[in-house]
This record gives sequence, C-alpha cells and structure tokens, in this order.
Amino acid sequence: MPKARKIKRKTPVTVAGPSGRPSSQPSSGTSSHPQATRTVIRRYHILIKRRKQLRLAVSSNSRNASSASLQAELHNVEREIEELGGLEAYQHMSYIGQSNDRGGGSEKILVGWLRELQVPQAMKEKNAQLRLLEVGALKPDNYSSCAAWIAASPIDLHSRHPSIQEQDFLLMDPEEHRECWDALSLSLVLNFVPDAKDRGTMLRLAHTMLRAQGLLFVALPLPCILNSRYFTPEHFQGLMTMVGFDQIRTRWREGGKMAYWLFRKSSSPTSATYHDHMLFQKKTVFRQGNRNNFVILL
Repeated sequence: MPKARKIKRKTPVTVAGPSGRPSSQPSSGTSSHPQATRTVIRRYHILIKRRKQLRLAVSSNSRNASSASLQAELHNVEREIEELGGLEAYQHMSYIGQSNDRGGGSEKILVGWLRELQVPQAMKEKNAQLRLLEVGALKPDNYSSCAAWIAASPIDLHSRHPSIQEQDFLLMDPEEHRECWDALSLSLVLNFVPDAKDRGTMLRLAHTMLRAQGLLFVALPLPCILNSRYFTPEHFQGLMTMVGFDQIRTRWREGGKMAYWLFRKSSSPTSATYHDHMLFQKKTVFRQGNRNNFVILL
C-alpha cells in the first residue's frame, strides 16, 4: 500500500522560516523581499475592505437567509487577516518599506518640498516650529533631523512606539483641533481606509484642522490614480479643489510605485454647481478593463 502523503500547511507570507521569508514580528533587519512586502500590504487592503463590507451586510441581513453564508465568508476573511499577522504584520511590512535600504520614507519628499518653500527660514525668523500632525506614523523619529524647525506629532491606529500616540484620526474632535496645525501628513493613509466616504471625510477634517494657508501632504500608491476605474490624477485634483485645497507640488512618474502631492489650504471656499458636487459624491467610470476600485467620495 502506498504511503499516505503528509499535507504540509503553507506558511503565511508574513511568517519567517529557514528560507528567510519575511516575518510579521518586528526585527532589526530589513531582509524581506520587496515583492513579499507589497504582496502582504496589497492583500491586507483587500481583506480589510471586504471585512467592512461583510460586517455591514451581516448587520443589515441578520434575519435574512443569506446571513449564514455572509457570516461564513466574514469568518474566513477574519481568519485570513489573522493568518497574515493582522495589523501588526501590515505595519511591519510598511515599516520595512520605509527603511533606508528601500529609499527611505515619504517624509523625505515632504521635507524637500518644505525647503523649496523656504519654510525652515520662515520658522527661524519667527523663532517657531512648524506644527505637523503625522497621521499613520510607523516611526516616532521621521522628522528628528528637522527638529529645529518641525514639531511633529505622530499618531496611528495601533502605536508601535510610546512616542506615537494611539489615535484614530477620524475620531479626533474637529472643534478642538480647528486651525491648530500648520501642516498635516496623510502618507499611505487614504488607501488604507476601506470606505470611500471616510476617505473624503478625512480630507474635509484635514481642511478643518489646518490653519489658513496650512499644508497637506498626501502619498498614495500610483495604481490608485493610474489604474483605477473611478479615479484619475485630474479627478483627484478637482476633488481637492472642491474640498478647499490648491495643489502646489506633485511628483510621480509612469512606471513608478508612488505618487505624492502637496496642497495648500485655500484662502476662500470653492463655489461649485450641483453637478460639480455630484461628480465627487458618486462613482464615475473613467476606465474600463482590469482595474482596481480605489476612489474617494465626498
């Protein structure tokens, strides 16, 4: 009788093994392969979005016959998130992506633009520091080299360091923080939020919290604007104008992986027609074919 084959359970991509696969646990090294890092982050985004959809469906169909199948799918999604290592694994992969051997984090782009705008000189003349709220911070010292003119306040949903405040940006009191900040960073944050309307709320909240002429830095994976059915660079710029921001810097290239923008809070609200408002309140198909579904709605 032939021997029964022993089925070996596949090791999740976030678990370290003898072959040097990436680990979901923090380590001093950054040996994870870029492709494995991107795989975890991309899959995690998909699962988080699907989990929110299923939770809403389950709550609204609690007495429906389809509730059991929805519950089963939700259980499978949550199990896969857990097998990937949960939020800790996502943060670890993002942390690796910000390492020096991967080109550093997006704060280098923001600091470069601030220098172009003569912000360090302006702060020195005022004997002050730029008050920066860094949303989704994975490191507490991203702006330590600029401490003479930047006072950074890092926050994140799940703090990895005592110096990073554990805080949901969407739950911050808009009145308490109204016009309190000189600059605000949303680097790889909007794409992490699973709900398109919440992304729009986040931008409106940023506008409320920034002082007059305040600066908003946004970083997104390039496919969010170049390979989405519902989102293009032009559409994003129009949406930001609607929220009340003027674009002053942008950086991305065809074939690249990231896109960056720097916006300035407008001095006066944008007037718009009903048609203009509706353009950013519902999905509009700009591209056909095999695309992603990223979009921001107001």
